[in-house]
Amino acid sequence: MSSRERILGRVRRALADVPAGEDAAIERAYLRQHGDLGPAQTVDLLAENLADYRAVVHRTDTEELPYLIMRLLAQRGPQYVLVPPGLPPQWMSAADPTRVHDRAVSTPQELDKVESVVTGCALAIAETGTLVLDGSPDQGRRRITLVPDHHICVVRVPDQVVSSVPQALERLDPARPLTWISGPSATSDIELDRVEGVHGPRMLEVVLVSDEERA
Repeated sequence: MSSRERILGRVRRALADVPAGEDAAIERAYLRQHGDLGPAQTVDLLAENLADYRAVVHRTDTEELPYLIMRLLAQRGPQYVLVPPGLPPQWMSAADPTRVHDRAVSTPQELDKVESVVTGCALAIAETGTLVLDGSPDQGRRRITLVPDHHICVVRVPDQVVSSVPQALERLDPARPLTWISGPSATSDIELDRVEGVHGPRMLEVVLVSDEERA
């Protein structure tokens, strides 16, 4: 008996008492989050886990955000920066590089000439240090965050931050093209030598922006 036959056999046995045409009840007794963290502590946990994945984390407020993005791009010195069609224009109001707008006709070769991309996100998961993009207008198509070498992702806190994956799944639309990002693109070979930038950006910078003015 093959592995495929064994797995399918277990599925059939598990569904044997389910009437035809009805969905099997799924037990969801697992924890929806670990601990009882407040909003500020949840954002702190997100920042900690993002940094653990080697993302560079910045904190700012809405007034300072355009200037922070300007400085982050200036440090990298890109000639071109890719922007999704629905990116809030004020985010890039202080930046100098030439903006390249995401277009359906753009080829991977054209995108490869763009050094940086700036996007929003759908939400961020604190317990796993994960950003989720869903292709909304402020995020653009999946490939614009996979080809450029430098990704700046803006997260509105605390509104876009959830504690756990189960909480994230409740808020996400499964029909949308979801991209889950935990740190910059990286892999390692059999000798555990880490290589970054293999199948996505080599550098991920996450900006946690709050509507509240910082002290």
